Amino acid sequence: MEKIWLKNYDPRIPADINPERFASIVDILEQSVAKFANNTSYINMGKSITFAELDSLSKCFAAYLQNSGLKKGDAVAMMMPNLIQYPVALFGILRAGMVVVNVNPLYTARELQHQLKDSNAKAIVIIENFACTLAEVIQHTALQKVLITSVGDMLSPVKKLITNYVVKNVKKLVPAYNLPKAELFTKALKQGKKQAYQRPVVTGDDLAFLQYTGGTTGVSKGAMLSHRNIVSNLEQTSTILETVIDAGKELVVTALPLYHIFALQGNCLTFVKFGCPNLLITNPRDMPGFVAEMAKYPFTVITGVNTLFNGLLNTPGFKDLDFSRLKFALGGGMAVQRPVAERWQEATGKILLEGYGLTECCPTVTVNPPQLKAYKGSIGMPVPSTDIKLVDEDGNEVPMGEAGEMLVKGPQVMVGYLNRPDATSEMIVDGWLATGDIARCDEDGYFYIVDRKKDMILVSGFNVFPNEIEEVAAMHTDVIEVAAVGIPHESTGEMVKLFVVRRNESLTEKVLIEHCRKHLTGYKVPKKVEFRDELPKSNVGKILRRELRDK
Repeated sequence: MEKIWLKNYDPRIPADINPERFASIVDILEQSVAKFANNTSYINMGKSITFAELDSLSKCFAAYLQNSGLKKGDAVAMMMPNLIQYPVALFGILRAGMVVVNVNPLYTARELQHQLKDSNAKAIVIIENFACTLAEVIQHTALQKVLITSVGDMLSPVKKLITNYVVKNVKKLVPAYNLPKAELFTKALKQGKKQAYQRPVVTGDDLAFLQYTGGTTGVSKGAMLSHRNIVSNLEQTSTILETVIDAGKELVVTALPLYHIFALQGNCLTFVKFGCPNLLITNPRDMPGFVAEMAKYPFTVITGVNTLFNGLLNTPGFKDLDFSRLKFALGGGMAVQRPVAERWQEATGKILLEGYGLTECCPTVTVNPPQLKAYKGSIGMPVPSTDIKLVDEDGNEVPMGEAGEMLVKGPQVMVGYLNRPDATSEMIVDGWLATGDIARCDEDGYFYIVDRKKDMILVSGFNVFPNEIEEVAAMHTDVIEVAAVGIPHESTGEMVKLFVVRRNESLTEKVLIEHCRKHLTGYKVPKKVEFRDELPKSNVGKILRRELRDK
């Protein structure tokens, strides 16, 4: 039944996809390059490159890698923000038949060392701003090649000189480092241009990515994502997007970092497949600059997390942008809050859709139909060729309408965790992947995330889900951001505490608790409120409840 809900909603959407339609991501790139050669593929800081240029540059990098002592199947790490260098290096690595290891540039030395050692990475492309972190740990890794790039390297010659000078000498954003054997990424491209490229045979079984989980429950694990996994998920989402997307004519705003699975698949790869440009935002935390950049381009799609959309809505000038071409916005990575979704639709006139996924599923599992007219609080329906079941603690399926842990089966489910057979066998049983998320399904086939299993708060034996509390608190006009966690309580076991960023100081603990009391049953009402200037967030802007809870 799960497979046909989207098909019933729109008959153009098939119940199943063919995971073997493309042998690899490389096949998809080559198809787009042939069809959309003169179209713009990526835009960043005023610089754009066409699909033909992406083809040439990535082939140069692939040739360099092949002629530098590395072999097919070797892991190559990338550690940089959203710059044109990212897709050039990404497709170069894949075209060389090698495995991409995405690294968060904000990693500490300890985190970086773990990921490089665990993946056995043989090379890394790293922006110079964070080379000092690599210098601390490189002797403990298997790295044979270090390629350094600067922020402005892909810009015009004059703008490159100015940008790199300002970043290094005016803003002082490049700490001193010592990597004597490092090479320049730009020189590697020039060298590769003179070398022979041999297209390797890449099949669906070959690994494409080692995509590391956040490590919130321990040491981060490398999800092994094969070309078949990624291609399958591209096919699954494409069959839905094809109902609203015009190939070669869209422009997607990419503010989430490409090293994160959401932007990697949903923006970088998906819109290459459709022959459309990505507008890369290097520093989305500079909200005024982000809005100014959006004003320059006729954007038609934007993806993000709840905090990003909320931030835009609170940035002067955003509501004055031209939204006439915008088809939809897509939220994921964390729960989209109803107040944010409703304010978004009021400001832009377009819906803020919500989807659901996880790294281990490449990532998309469910999505709302893009033709939806209004936010409904649902994560949508399963994408084609995806089965979902909801189970209780004993593994028994729960009745329709009741909440249970979501299990997923489909061709997008990862191969497993690198070097972690025990963790793999715990996560995947008989092909079913346990997501750790509690969900329910309504009679129309729409799924709703109730909360993360590990974030559940237990008050006097009653389950309290932080998402519900946060959504109610966010309804107050003076609440900018909010997180709900459980803290110990001697009589009820746990009680709800809110951490809040407020719009003005007239909002007090008493006022906010009374607001929540109007919308929540007694045991769910927060007992404490702590106001903060900001809340801790992950690299994609997801609020870290665990960090608040631990403190």
